[in-house]
Amino acid sequence: MTPRECMTAKEIQIAIHVWEGLTNREISRIAGTTEQVIKNHLRSIFDKLGVWSRLELAMYVASHGGKNWPDSEGLGSEMDAGDWGRATSVAG
Repeated sequence: MTPRECMTAKEIQIAIHVWEGLTNREISRIAGTTEQVIKNHLRSIFDKLGVWSRLELAMYVASHGGKNWPDSEGLGSEMDAGDWGRATSVAG
């Protein structure tokens, strides 16, 4: 199983928002949650992908297709059409 396959739809969306340059506060507002929840997700994402910083995460996402990252790996069908899908269209 690849590191990406271990990630949840929310973690993928947060990773893409980091790649887009959004802050934790901005991501939390889009997601309708707290900054601490976003930080918790980021810790999990860092562990799963083996990165140490937001910059490394953004570079990882960029090197795997950017905003189309899940689709470029053939795994985009797992994304929800709910709040997180709408959040992408608002942020992008």
